Amino acid sequence: MIQGTGSNVGKSLIVAGLCRLFANRGLKVRPFKPQNMSNNAAVTADGGEIGRAQALQALGARVPLTVHMNPVLLKPETDVGAQVIVQGKRAGTMRAREYGSRKAELLPKVLESFNRIGEGADLVLVEGAGSPAEINLRAGDIANMGFAEAADIPVALCGDIDRGGVIASLVGTHTILPDDERRRIKAFFVNRFRGDVSLFDGGVAEIARRTGWASLGVVPWFADARKLPAEDALGLEDGTGKGEVKIVVPVISRIANFDDLDPLRLEPGVSLTLVQPGDPLPGDADVVLLPGSKSTVGDLAFFRAQGWDIDLSAHVRRGGRVVGICGGYQMLGRTISDPDGIEGRAGTVEGLGLLDVETVLTPDKRLVEVSGRHAPSGAALSGYEIHIGRTQGADCARPFAHVTSGDGPDHPDGAISANGRISGTYLHGLFTSDDFRAGFLKTLGAGSSLGYDSDIDATLDALAAHLEACMDIEAILAIAGK
Repeated sequence: MIQGTGSNVGKSLIVAGLCRLFANRGLKVRPFKPQNMSNNAAVTADGGEIGRAQALQALGARVPLTVHMNPVLLKPETDVGAQVIVQGKRAGTMRAREYGSRKAELLPKVLESFNRIGEGADLVLVEGAGSPAEINLRAGDIANMGFAEAADIPVALCGDIDRGGVIASLVGTHTILPDDERRRIKAFFVNRFRGDVSLFDGGVAEIARRTGWASLGVVPWFADARKLPAEDALGLEDGTGKGEVKIVVPVISRIANFDDLDPLRLEPGVSLTLVQPGDPLPGDADVVLLPGSKSTVGDLAFFRAQGWDIDLSAHVRRGGRVVGICGGYQMLGRTISDPDGIEGRAGTVEGLGLLDVETVLTPDKRLVEVSGRHAPSGAALSGYEIHIGRTQGADCARPFAHVTSGDGPDHPDGAISANGRISGTYLHGLFTSDDFRAGFLKTLGAGSSLGYDSDIDATLDALAAHLEACMDIEAILAIAGK
């Protein structure tokens, strides 16, 4: 199990790279994360959802996605509450205090999934969440040491030197843990070192002396990590690229599945601008893209509170284009109705009115992988749906795409305005499709030279080689009993 001295120290990426490294050695390796918190989710072949990081790790391991790779997923809906996904399915919404008192009830499901993942595998790489040093959260823990003890597995601890204080964070974790949990940690490693690694030899020796843990090495900064999907919205860059086509994305408060943006930020012909709350939408945008949201009604109010509705209307008057994905699509319609109070107070709110459609939020969630063609251009595309609600209206007569999935016949998706400049779709991941993305950019006057899937695969191989060169891989296998 790879645990960390804190959130965002690089655990997810390290596990993804190790998955690819061991898969390249011919081992049957599987990723696992007992509990994750993220609004960036992936749809699995067995009809559920898991954290996007585990989807990347599965790609590293070259295995299909399953809900058992991440049996508990928390999707924040407010500052104090989250939707709880158990083995891929929505189990309800809980406030943080309620979840804290009940999370131990989920341990049997977590262990069941862990055992399922281990069937037929040579090696399971487990990713922790946050830090084991958060001892205020230790009671009922299923994410770090609570799981490690229940499953009786050894731990390696990751520290991030780029944020500073890595000696204190590693040694401090050792100091604050009880003896039995200290002994469960067999080794440590330091991540994201910039410069001459040998300059930190004294630091490594001091950490080892003070903790008694073995060192697995110092991992230098891996610049191409930016090409891989980020799990946390904190990983979103404020602006990327210097291309002539300017795509603007307002960063709403509950932005979800923001890896939809990844292929666009890697395109050399695109300048992707993420507009932070309080800043206006730029007047020179070619496209405004409204991303997915975990709380559509709440984020629509947030959108208006920034004055972005006014900016968007001006953009449309200037002839600009708008694309809404999932929650962003719902916001573009005339109304959003929530008769059952799924997202809060029951009722109906006015949408942005740029598409002649209306959405009704429903308790059932659609989780499915799809493929098909973009209706106006015929370009091939694939993606996935992960949403609640049904959207209907006159503009649906001009669908965004015609798609098929494993759960039914071909059907239309989305809507396009009469003038063709406003588009909405429920399809996440559509920009990973090279044909569709190239056609989309061509209409804006930009070319495309990116093979997205092949680029991600090559980056995982490069990450595996990077870790092979700097980490004691044989020691990792020895700790795992292999």
